[in-house]
Amino acid sequence: MSRTALRICPLCEATCGLTLTVEGTRVTGARGDRDDVFSKGFICPKGASFGAADSDPDRLRTPLVRRDGELREATWEEAFDAVAAGLRPVVERHGPHAVGVVLGNPNVHTMAGALYPPLLLAGLRTRSVFTASTLDQMPKHVSSGLLYGDAGAIPVPDLDRTDHLLLIGANPLESNGSLCTAPDFPGRLKALRARGGTLTVIDPRRTRTARLADRHIAIRPGTDALLLAAMAHVLLEEDLADLGDLAPHVQGLGELAAALRDFTPEAAAGACGVQADTVRDLARGLAAAPTAAVYARIGTCTVPHGTLASWLVDVLNILTGNLDRPGGALFPLSATDRTPRPAGPGRGFALGRWHSRVRRHPEAKGELPIAALAEEIDTATDEGSPVRAVVVVAANPVLSAPDGDRLDKALGSLDFMVSVDPYLNETSRHAHVVLPPPPPSQAAHFDFAFNSLAVRNQVRYTRAAVPPEPGRMAEAEIHARLILAATGLHGADPETVDAMVVEQTLGKAVTEAHSPVHGRDPHELAARLCGENGPERRLDLMLRLGPYGDGFGARPDGLTLERLLAHPHGIDLGPLGPRLPQPLKTRSGKVELLPGPIADDLPRLRRALGERAAGLVLVGRRHLRSNNSWLHNVPALTGGSNRCTLHIHPEDAERLGLADGAPVRVRGAGGAVTAPVEITDAILRGVVSLPHGWGHDRPGTRTSHAALDPGVNVNQLLDGSLLDPLSGNAVLNGIPVELTPVGTD
Repeated sequence: MSRTALRICPLCEATCGLTLTVEGTRVTGARGDRDDVFSKGFICPKGASFGAADSDPDRLRTPLVRRDGELREATWEEAFDAVAAGLRPVVERHGPHAVGVVLGNPNVHTMAGALYPPLLLAGLRTRSVFTASTLDQMPKHVSSGLLYGDAGAIPVPDLDRTDHLLLIGANPLESNGSLCTAPDFPGRLKALRARGGTLTVIDPRRTRTARLADRHIAIRPGTDALLLAAMAHVLLEEDLADLGDLAPHVQGLGELAAALRDFTPEAAAGACGVQADTVRDLARGLAAAPTAAVYARIGTCTVPHGTLASWLVDVLNILTGNLDRPGGALFPLSATDRTPRPAGPGRGFALGRWHSRVRRHPEAKGELPIAALAEEIDTATDEGSPVRAVVVVAANPVLSAPDGDRLDKALGSLDFMVSVDPYLNETSRHAHVVLPPPPPSQAAHFDFAFNSLAVRNQVRYTRAAVPPEPGRMAEAEIHARLILAATGLHGADPETVDAMVVEQTLGKAVTEAHSPVHGRDPHELAARLCGENGPERRLDLMLRLGPYGDGFGARPDGLTLERLLAHPHGIDLGPLGPRLPQPLKTRSGKVELLPGPIADDLPRLRRALGERAAGLVLVGRRHLRSNNSWLHNVPALTGGSNRCTLHIHPEDAERLGLADGAPVRVRGAGGAVTAPVEITDAILRGVVSLPHGWGHDRPGTRTSHAALDPGVNVNQLLDGSLLDPLSGNAVLNGIPVELTPVGTD
């Protein structure tokens, strides 16, 4: 007999509400939850395939432990014994920095992935931290840190109220949004146009998003910062800048004008491939609109000037008075954010507090570039020990990071590696221990990260749709036991991890004058927490102390876990609203429009004004039915147009003698791959495109469907040497490549 259960989709950043059909303990169908307060019934192909992804037969069901060179099934006790025996000797012999921690994107799509890795890092005290952020979004964190003093203070476009939206390097009709959580992004863009608004898309490809737009402008890859700087120049030169209510909260306007003096539209036009008149028209359109927002994503981050481009997006929103303004770009206020502190100067944001051993890359937001992971393992220096052990949590850097072949070899040389992953994939196949979490239907869900990026304030929580399968261990318990094993407390009760967090959080909260529990007894407060387990008690704690919380009785109508559970489709907390100056944590207490590191990097951008790309350059692409390397093992989400092909313009194909469907050899600084040609006029001349996340052809993996059509790893074309210097983000777009028809090289 079937039943239904609610679940928030964990397969992309849109966080849509689902209604699952469950037969026994198996999810057999999924549709959009029409009563969900945020997604209102919207669903994409990934959400519709929730059941297939959930029941994938290749998902690991028991831990694996390497014995005599082979990974074999083991008990949970044997697995954590092996973790403790493998990690602690490395720490004791070589120090904490000899243990690397690698965190992948799926962490922010699970409760456990959000709650526990910070505790692991704190317990290990390692500086060898590498995450997927330096492959896609670190420039935005760094620019926000420098502008606002908080790397997590990322304004999002007010999609539902703006009159004018400019998208650059973003394709939300395929990605469903990124660093901007918005269920039914396509519907919101169509609604913008239906109410008379304007949508402009700047992208070297005529994407699905570009085809929806009023105007599509094809730009040379990697020149986004030049175009944005030229637009800012126009606003300042033509006296179009109007900060409005922002003016008291901003410093550095005069310095900014001087710094951008050389970035005229005429100077930038040649490098960008965008005419000067077009640049001026774009800037004037922003200034003239009643409300406007500029939104940029991965295309602007994965380029040599990623941080400058991310900074300039906010500069344009500031100069037009649209930052922190309804219809512009606003700071969300999540239900689990910390209790807002009084406005005033903060500690600011610092870069380069430590550096990597080999190439001396500065840290950003506590992380080192993941492009440096291989060299930190396989290269000895006079400074400290190489990384000798690695903890990988929900990451597949062999496919996602540059030069996967080198990293593949480096991981194979480690003294010890533990991987938390449901699959034996291109990375986890090297592990000495693999700890598989249960499928998403067997886990509760709350979006800690994405609610802080949502285009509407709301809060939703869903418990597990089906009970845990016998022999499975909850993902929270896996993480808690991993923390204990890695930090010398192996064998302790895993519930002590959550209890410690509750104790420390309340102990601090009662000492803060702005806290709703200031001066109260933390033990009495802890006793009032509800929830079936440690993660739920922690969620209850965060809700009660958050900006909408009950403050443990101080606000009787405020949020608690109990109240949230009584609203299974979520609670709408209203549209985003102005919040400045409260979010600012800069030392000045203001938006610092021209921070020192930005000013110091502008000469590098100025030199780019004279650069012209010679030959072909490569960009990546995303498909609606794909999410990095996650979903290629789900038959319903592969095939059709979701293929690993090289997009090339007809004129370039004719010039190089390439036929549609024929194999072509693509060579970059890091190596070469062979892929079938797909000729299309939807890409700019001189630009080619390969999707990322493919390359499922390495031995020792267990992703049988993905292996049938493995594709190629586009990141093998990179040698890891090209990084945005401020953020350490890998340069994945706009890289030079050479094409050769197969059989002629």
